[in-house]
Amino acid sequence: MRLVIRSLIKIRINNKHLVMKNVHKIVLGLVLFVLGLCGVLSMLTIDIPLSEEVLNLLLEKFTLQQIELLKLANPLMMLIMAVVLGVCFHEAARLEVPIINGLIMKTHNYQLFSIVKYGTAGGIIAGILLTLIAVIFTSISPEELTELASTMKSTILARFLYGGFAEEILLRIGLMTFIIWVLISIFNSHKSIIYGTGIVLAAILFSVSHLPIAFQTLGSPSLAVLLYILIGNTIGGIVFGWLYWKKGLEAAFIAHIFAHAVMVFADFLCK
Repeated sequence: MRLVIRSLIKIRINNKHLVMKNVHKIVLGLVLFVLGLCGVLSMLTIDIPLSEEVLNLLLEKFTLQQIELLKLANPLMMLIMAVVLGVCFHEAARLEVPIINGLIMKTHNYQLFSIVKYGTAGGIIAGILLTLIAVIFTSISPEELTELASTMKSTILARFLYGGFAEEILLRIGLMTFIIWVLISIFNSHKSIIYGTGIVLAAILFSVSHLPIAFQTLGSPSLAVLLYILIGNTIGGIVFGWLYWKKGLEAAFIAHIFAHAVMVFADFLCK
């Protein structure tokens, strides 16, 4: 009888623990989704160009205001997918969201000062590197990069919110987490090379995703333009990815925002 009672108690405790864990994951997912949604909505401040043919087709069924909202559909779906992947696999990949998880669990075992310090330093370093890369490649191909920059012009709000939150959720806790989880599952290892590979792959894939815009804008972009897009975005992705691995997702948030702050400041000085 005692054995039966103990078994029932153990089952009840395990079930309660499982329920709490699932609730925690749902709350984490909702918080990440809201942060990412702020970034997605900030894209409404950007004039995203559409080809005349595509625009005319859309105007047959939708108003201009509706078309602006339709532009958010793709990033919104990717955001949902990234949140689901991150919530499901970040623990198995031994990647952390320390501050948000700490607030949800009402614990304070995260190192806030260290996260902010590394995030700020990483963002400043990334911002300086990206600014130098822009200066170098602009001197090589000024006309093409000026045209590309005018097409891809972003507002400060979108750079901070979409870049700082949405992109980090999409690329770090979404894509990078999934890549690392797959590599860990294949090689049954948590060695540094697994994380380094995941960081670099996620950064490269993000860089490659920018190439269609260059071809759409310039037709046949030069090698300098292609290298600028690939190198610039990859370097930023590596810095933010390393911070996510070592200090948690919030450090990557902070770094991405500070990187844009440095670049905005640099642009202001150059005017």
